[in-house]
Amino acid sequence: MTSRTPAETARDIPEATVARLPVYLRALISLIEHGISTCSSEELARAAGVNSAKLRKDLSYLGSYGTRGVGYDVAYLRYQIAREIGVTQDWPVVIVGIGNLGHALANFSGFRSRGFRVVALLDADPARQEESVSGIRIRPFDHLETIVAEHSVAIGVIATPAHAAQDVADHMVTSGIRSILNFAPTVLSVPEGVDVRKVDLSIELQILAYHEQRKTQGESA
Repeated sequence: MTSRTPAETARDIPEATVARLPVYLRALISLIEHGISTCSSEELARAAGVNSAKLRKDLSYLGSYGTRGVGYDVAYLRYQIAREIGVTQDWPVVIVGIGNLGHALANFSGFRSRGFRVVALLDADPARQEESVSGIRIRPFDHLETIVAEHSVAIGVIATPAHAAQDVADHMVTSGIRSILNFAPTVLSVPEGVDVRKVDLSIELQILAYHEQRKTQGESA
């Protein structure tokens, strides 16, 4: 078997493939939990919800991890994908905005098992400060810079209302955070070199509404 270093793969893995790697990782973890040690590309593709040709092409960017006639060693492939994504190490995360969504994110047990450690919860509302969520005390937002320096925070999560999100993002960038996951329903402006991933639940619901409408129209026709 051959493999590439993260530096080599970072230059030439298509963004669409990068977006699917976590899906493959989740499928592999599920297979391991069910006691499955080897699987074919067809079995893995089915577990991940993609076609097998696309899966094989995606994995070819990482190296040759399958064995003809045998398939993939599930545990080994899980480790290799986790390594390529970067979740074999512990990534410190800070969440800003501890309303209903922020509470839900802070209570999400899947962060730790997937390589992420929430080190701080921050909110500008004095009424929320000193509360604890999942054993972590909510601290004032103006503690951000100190926390980032203390824990070498790599990733910031924004769960604030839209009107506050840009200011939060600006402070994150100034504090040294270079990767942001944005749940606020607004587009952020950030400097070059800062990565932002946007999660807009209302847009996803609208897309589902579009497809539901198409199905209804098709049934009527």
